Amino acid sequence: MAGAMGQRLAELIEQYEVPGAALAYLHDGEVHEFAAGVLHTGTGVESTTDSLYQIGSVTKVWTATMIMQLVEQGRFTLDTPVAELLPEFTVADAEVAKTVTIRHLLSHTSGIDGDLFLDTGRGDDCVEKYVAACADLAQNHPLGVTQSYCNSGFTVLGRVLEKVTGKTWDEALREQVIAPLGLTHTVTLPEDVLRYRAAMGHVDGGKPAPVWGLMRSAGPAGLICARPADVVAFGRAHLEGGLLENPQAMWEPQIGIPNPHTLGSHWGLGWILGEWSGQKIVSHGGNTIGQHAMLWLVPATGTIVCVTANGGHSGAFTHAVATWLFEELDGLTVPPVLGPPETAPEVDVEPYLGVYERTGARMTFSVRDGEFWLRSEATGALAALQGPEEIKLLAVDDVTFVGRRDGDPNWLSAVFFEAAGTTYVHLGARATPKVS
Repeated sequence: MAGAMGQRLAELIEQYEVPGAALAYLHDGEVHEFAAGVLHTGTGVESTTDSLYQIGSVTKVWTATMIMQLVEQGRFTLDTPVAELLPEFTVADAEVAKTVTIRHLLSHTSGIDGDLFLDTGRGDDCVEKYVAACADLAQNHPLGVTQSYCNSGFTVLGRVLEKVTGKTWDEALREQVIAPLGLTHTVTLPEDVLRYRAAMGHVDGGKPAPVWGLMRSAGPAGLICARPADVVAFGRAHLEGGLLENPQAMWEPQIGIPNPHTLGSHWGLGWILGEWSGQKIVSHGGNTIGQHAMLWLVPATGTIVCVTANGGHSGAFTHAVATWLFEELDGLTVPPVLGPPETAPEVDVEPYLGVYERTGARMTFSVRDGEFWLRSEATGALAALQGPEEIKLLAVDDVTFVGRRDGDPNWLSAVFFEAAGTTYVHLGARATPKVS
């Protein structure tokens, strides 16, 4: 069995052009670990089960867990306004600054335009400086009316942890999660990563990424580096206890996701919620510069899977891993990625044409030669790392469209919807408003 699993992982990284990957899963009370490929195409150093990969936004569930520990201790509640804990916190909308709550940030319903990637230095005050820089962040949508992924909100939560505990986010993470679980291969700072074998991200057809990682201010939103077995141990604490008295409270649906075709149907407190073969699935994914990770929990069976990758068609790869592994372990059918129907419906796209914009991204929807097209451009600090993309979109129904990047085996989906009198497109877990 173990040999077949390792062979299958090796086959999948070759199929999806992933330089290297690592996989760990808990099934029937036993942890299994596998690795394949290389950590860096320039050095040829092999990927091993104890190698560290960047788990990106899976970090958010760790930050959410730490916040929930403080909630259980009675330090504040989910509905405490952030401003009560951080009097200095403000955003462009003064009313939102006063009323946005911990719950809003955990469930990505604050509406704060949340893809501000800002290097505020390497010092222990970097998160504090980042929160001060949020003063100019506008609203993607009114407070609480829909869901839009908000990296900035989790750095603000990191600052809440710092103010309440008197420690940096990194120190609080070590004391509240890493040490209690006895994790040996989980760190946040690059100087600590250097003590281990570590993956390099790859972009542009397999080239090593131009930089190793994100700025330190992004820590609470996405800077944990870990081996998959440590991530599985973290997930296990959410099924079996060890960090929270009631971890299941984090699985309570808080908001429906307007585009349910990518991650899941609802957002909980930190976690993404979905269903496969009638079973609840609790998950989160993460992307950094050329690295990708996924964590899935199946509460009914106790199975937990974490897979990491350092480039290639990593989203299609991790979906393929899940499709194969959950069928093998639990007999669950992972829903296929939404693609175009055999017969495309006739849809009037005129209402959707125009420019949609938020911090970090500009999207232009247009018709060319009778075809619906998306031009997507990164803006801000990460623009130099990602050039513009143009994707032809095909209708699935009146509001749902799919398209595929050149050479990418996976389809992406976009859903148009109205909220508070504004047209939005929900793509990549984010609600982006139409601006012209």
